[in-house]
Amino acid sequence: MPAKIPATIVTGFLGSGKTTLIRHMLQNANGKRIALIINEFGDLGVDGDILKGCGEEVCSKDDIVELSNGCICCTVADDFIPTMEALLARNPAPDHIVIETSGLALPQPLVRAFNWPGISTRVTVDGVVTVVDGRAVQDGQFAHNIAAVDAQRAADDNLDHETPLSELFEDQIACADMIVVNKTDLLTAEEADSLAAQLRTDSRDGVQVVKTSMGALPVDVLLGQGIGAEGDLESRHEIHHHHHHHDDDEDDHEDDDHHHDHGHDEFESFIVTRDEVSDAAAFAAQVSAVIKSNNILRLKGFVAVTGKPMRMTLQAVGPRVDTYFDQPFGDAPRQTRLVVIGEAGLDQSAITAALQA
Repeated sequence: MPAKIPATIVTGFLGSGKTTLIRHMLQNANGKRIALIINEFGDLGVDGDILKGCGEEVCSKDDIVELSNGCICCTVADDFIPTMEALLARNPAPDHIVIETSGLALPQPLVRAFNWPGISTRVTVDGVVTVVDGRAVQDGQFAHNIAAVDAQRAADDNLDHETPLSELFEDQIACADMIVVNKTDLLTAEEADSLAAQLRTDSRDGVQVVKTSMGALPVDVLLGQGIGAEGDLESRHEIHHHHHHHDDDEDDHEDDDHHHDHGHDEFESFIVTRDEVSDAAAFAAQVSAVIKSNNILRLKGFVAVTGKPMRMTLQAVGPRVDTYFDQPFGDAPRQTRLVVIGEAGLDQSAITAALQA
């Protein structure tokens, strides 16, 4: 049975920066074959054109599918399932599928669709990423341009509800595995920290909240969360249970007015090495404790365990630590090497000491 292909769902209001985040991801995919499903509606494929222009081998035109028949969460059977089946039938199949929902879509019905027969055995929801416009949310507006969001609603002839933006926002936060506070360049450091703390409080336990500007998130923070969200719908409570949740186009050109340079200076990574560990389970628990006390986003690497000829692969997303033995060390030195990734400002010496203890 081949491993399931991971799929990441990117949600967030019009103008929050979803397209910018995805474009950055494609430009830094490091050879990963990423297929993209864009839930366009009513905007003549603006996002698709931008993303097709990324010119990377990771996103050929065939790898980008636009669903423009209306809100993805209302057209699951007609649109989404056949599109997924076509992507899964590709040879070679994509390494990862990224789905950009339109701004007013509810993520929950989409996650539920991954339990459909024919899909559930071949693909899994790696994680739901909710992008928020940090400046707008800080100002109590949820979206930078409320008029544009209202125009989105008006463009949809089938719209059968007038859900307050605040409730839609709550649904997007309730379903998230990672919340990206975007546009932090428009906030003071104190505002950004306080907003991130508030969103941590408002979301489920274990949800990662990261701050960025211009959607510049490292790819290995964004992808590879390994959540399996379709098996965990109970905790992602919906405020709404409409059968129809129509919405409209997604035009993320919010960043056009401030194209200053940005990089990964909001994030940092470093390597910790140590000798063999004697107890694999105890070490995994130690790693989990270090992550919790230092706000580490990702930790991955190989561990040498005394008496075991195979190296142990260790991957941690937030406090969740997964380990398995993958291959013999062979001629490689029997050493433990871990890569630590987090937001800038990690206490490297404290983390190194704790992991080497």
